[in-house]
Amino acid sequence: MPGPTVGPTDDTSTDPAQAPAPTSGRSAAAGRATVVVLGGLTALGPLTTDLYLPGLPAIADDLVAEPAAVQLTLTFSMFGVAAGQLLFGPLSDRFGRRPPLLAGLVVYTLSSVVCVFAPNLAVLIAARFVQGAAGSAGLVIGRAVARDRFQGVAMLRFLASIALISGLAPILAPIIGAQLMRFTSWRGTFGALTALGLLLTLAAFGALRESLPPQARDGGGVGATLRTMARLLRHLPFLGLALTSSLAFGALFGYISGSSTVLQHVYQVSPQTYSLLFGLNSLSIVVMTQLNGRVLAPRFAARSLMLAGLGTAVAAGAALVLLTAVWDFGLAGFCPPLFVLMGSLGVVLPNTAAQALSLVEPQAAGTASALLGTGNFLCGAVVAPLSSLGGRPSATLLALVVLGCGVLALATYATLCRPGRLREGAEGA
Repeated sequence: MPGPTVGPTDDTSTDPAQAPAPTSGRSAAAGRATVVVLGGLTALGPLTTDLYLPGLPAIADDLVAEPAAVQLTLTFSMFGVAAGQLLFGPLSDRFGRRPPLLAGLVVYTLSSVVCVFAPNLAVLIAARFVQGAAGSAGLVIGRAVARDRFQGVAMLRFLASIALISGLAPILAPIIGAQLMRFTSWRGTFGALTALGLLLTLAAFGALRESLPPQARDGGGVGATLRTMARLLRHLPFLGLALTSSLAFGALFGYISGSSTVLQHVYQVSPQTYSLLFGLNSLSIVVMTQLNGRVLAPRFAARSLMLAGLGTAVAAGAALVLLTAVWDFGLAGFCPPLFVLMGSLGVVLPNTAAQALSLVEPQAAGTASALLGTGNFLCGAVVAPLSSLGGRPSATLLALVVLGCGVLALATYATLCRPGRLREGAEGA
């Protein structure tokens, strides 16, 4: 599997002056428009997840359901995102990036309408699955576009630019959701997602140009796609990075899925206070993502950054367990370790994505992006309900989930992503 030898896959830093320029002749204005639109598309995922989180208790009351059952709306949304990426990633390799993206946005908007009028929890869960699957088009195709246009540190910088826009979503979404809950019901939050889906459909149609030319597309059909997936999963460096990313994402979604009920039911904070705490933690991951792409990655070895980020995540998880299960510090002991955890993931997640995508050729970037995203959201879907096992939210269970995912991610990276294997992978596996 031929692939470029680039800085993030080595154990040495990359000179940013030698990072390749964009492969397209687009104007600077068109490039900025692409970043803005892709940032909005990747923000669609966290907005879909986070905007309605302050309304989870209200959904349980309105639809007469247990809190653990209502969390299935989040779990099945992540299952949808995982399944959708396996569809949209290969489609974008075969037909180009633009047509599958626009189709996904149309379906996303329609499924959001169904969420608004869902008469019961079963319909809401089903609509959330479709909404997640359709919304995944932006996630998977956004990463593929980054691989089309850039490599090495330049790719990390492009991803950081997108993350700067999309990173505002988890900060603003719960705050906006909490404010919407003051004036409307939880159904109003899905109405806002419907409007957002329509707006992004129009923006992508007008501003997003094709980044994969016809001669570079994979025309091999389903069989070729399956063979490409099998080849990537047999490629140990790619597999190791994908598993590391998935486990780190599990820690993230363990926090996202459990924080609403833990903070509001265990620590008795209001939806507005919860949204502010959630936004503060989201700010941590946004700031560290920017530092990683613009300051750290050009100066330090990718492996050093990964080990530092994963080690910090494990330390934050261990502190969270101690401060909730051993020493009961209440809310003051619950929030600071989560802030540190979010910052560490701002280093880990973009580096794993950039390293993994740098190991594949452009015509397989959509499929590789799909495998990365599918693993992330499958792990997130499995982890999401664990903090409410037994039907009751638990700060200790959430802490154990975060710590377990962090330990497994660190062990996976240290075992499967040793420097020699990454260099061999970059030279062609």
